[in-house]
Amino acid sequence: MPIKNRFAELLPEITEWRRDIHENPELLFDTHRTAGKVAGLLRDFGCDEVVEGIGRTGVVGVIKGKSDTKGKVIGLRADMDALPIIEATGLPYASKTPGKMHACGHDGHTAMLLGAAKYLAETRNFDGTVVVIFQPAEEGGGGGREMCEDGMMERFKIQEVYGMHNWPGVPVGTFAIRPGAFFAATDQFEIDIEGKGGHAAKPHETIDTTVVASQIVIALQTIASRNVDPVSQVVVSVTSFETESKAFNVIPQKVKLKGTVRTLDRDVRKLARERVIKIAEATADAYGAKAKVNYMLGYPVMVNSEAETEFAASVAKKVSGACGTAPLIMGGEDFAYMLEERPGAYILVGNGNTAMVHHPEYNFNDDAIPAGCSWWAGIVEERMPA
Repeated sequence: MPIKNRFAELLPEITEWRRDIHENPELLFDTHRTAGKVAGLLRDFGCDEVVEGIGRTGVVGVIKGKSDTKGKVIGLRADMDALPIIEATGLPYASKTPGKMHACGHDGHTAMLLGAAKYLAETRNFDGTVVVIFQPAEEGGGGGREMCEDGMMERFKIQEVYGMHNWPGVPVGTFAIRPGAFFAATDQFEIDIEGKGGHAAKPHETIDTTVVASQIVIALQTIASRNVDPVSQVVVSVTSFETESKAFNVIPQKVKLKGTVRTLDRDVRKLARERVIKIAEATADAYGAKAKVNYMLGYPVMVNSEAETEFAASVAKKVSGACGTAPLIMGGEDFAYMLEERPGAYILVGNGNTAMVHHPEYNFNDDAIPAGCSWWAGIVEERMPA
């Protein structure tokens, strides 16, 4: 099952959809135009059912095979939202909305799944049911969680679910995947430190919050170096250090730290949270200050199911001739919520030698479309043969 000829024929049309979505990026749950376009196309394809408003602005399409009384019900998911980035590609179809850009390739993911949906609705060369899922708010809004909490899995009787993401630096049309933990949990923290402000020339009369906060920043790095098993993965990054004062001669009363913690194991995630809180509070107390920690749990670890990963890799090998082993990724992915509800797998498809995702010069590579569409179609036809 190499790349299907039909997708070579559909490539100009799918590319046109992709570039239209790229020109009109939308953030988080505000994907009304994109969702409307997706729903309209799914109806044009002849899907048996099209439902809007799942998880606020998500869209679901149902395609039944030659027989829907046997076989499985498989979900295929793509994300629709963009990022708050100023585009710097200079492309003729660059974003027409200042400050918003499809810098992660969700325009390509949506277009590829639309292409697969059109093919599957045309051919219906499978026994079972396909549920195509178009999700808003992957970039921090938890749209996957919202769709699951809206009862999507139960309503459409989904038994397995599969997702895909493009990956720069990997040859176009090639694939990579790994079983088990794949993308990291993405937690955030805020630490509010209060001491005693005063004149910078009289530090002995103050409790210097900048010194306290600096000690906390350094101490937090011991979570990775001294608390977590060296063979486990954890990242603790302080990304913001804000003081009340803008003056050269004032020691501020308050300092706020912000940061993120990334982990690939539930126990390590719990340990890291406990240590962030304890280190901040105890360090501040040692200097006579106080620290209040707001620790916010983000996306969970995304875990690929063993059997479904093996199957997804086998389909990828038939499409491209090979499927590599993907690296562990400390970025987050809210497809994790769907994989917590159903077995399934998430795969990477090569985007070629392009800028990395979340970069203002990034662009999804349209040459990857036939391979991506073929993989989606292969998942269905191989898992539910007619």
